[in-house]
Amino acid sequence: MALNISRPRTKSRTPDDGIARRLLDSSAQLSYDPLTEVDWETPLDTEFHGASPEWSTLYGTAYWNEMTEAQRKALTRQEAASVASTGIWFEMILQQMVLRDIYAKDPTSDTFQWALTEIADECRHSIMFARGAKKLQAPAYRPHRTAVELGRLFKTVAFGEAAYAAILVAEEVLDVMQRDWMRDERVVPFVRTINNIHVVEESRHMKFARDETRRHLARAGRTRRQIQSLLIAVAAYVIVTSMVNRKVYANAGLDEERALREAKANEHHKSMMRSSCSGLMEFLTSVGLLTKPALFFYQRANLI
Repeated sequence: MALNISRPRTKSRTPDDGIARRLLDSSAQLSYDPLTEVDWETPLDTEFHGASPEWSTLYGTAYWNEMTEAQRKALTRQEAASVASTGIWFEMILQQMVLRDIYAKDPTSDTFQWALTEIADECRHSIMFARGAKKLQAPAYRPHRTAVELGRLFKTVAFGEAAYAAILVAEEVLDVMQRDWMRDERVVPFVRTINNIHVVEESRHMKFARDETRRHLARAGRTRRQIQSLLIAVAAYVIVTSMVNRKVYANAGLDEERALREAKANEHHKSMMRSSCSGLMEFLTSVGLLTKPALFFYQRANLI
């Protein structure tokens, strides 16, 4: 008598799992270990910039025109270190939001495993940024205490589309900036390597954030969209205005108060920020998250 052995049922995959599987495959094929990929041993060459000078908060100002080339290079190194430190701060927020989102969910799903892969990436990135800032001979730049406490609140209350869209905001701004830096031969080589690693690996994170934002919004009503769009915009404002710490100017040997005044009025830098966010604003518009109240904060942050 033949045995009737039934095949085990396979769990049907969701579209989200399909996206996560592709991201997992991509991660397996192209990921980096910053500990071995970045040249940590060669001493800092102060003949290089830390970032493309056109991205400096003072580029195009009267103060910039008065500065020596050595001062300009020192400033961009301090600014790059400040951006890295802000990146660490937000990546710590990001990791907590993602962990909370997948808490107690199916660990066998591709989506769950991709989320853990993303968190692992962010851990490596944070260590990489920390070592990079130290090599740039910068202090530990931290956001203003108010921003730190707002971040603490945001990571606790943000959920669904608010969490993933905020992740997207932070990563999109950095992505455009770092694509310029990694191609710029005026930038110190180890920073270019750091930027290249971050751009490659964050492209997968941004893909996941866009898809998760759309998925969560599919069941969101008008009131929820209004509230979440405002929460995302406030988060974007805090993140972007925290990128360059005011102490970078004094640490580069400049007059801090004058530098602050000229940086705040710098139309060139505002234009660079707006251009870096054009794709992001198109996405937020397409999913209904660019509301009038939200628009106020994006304009204040010079993102639109």
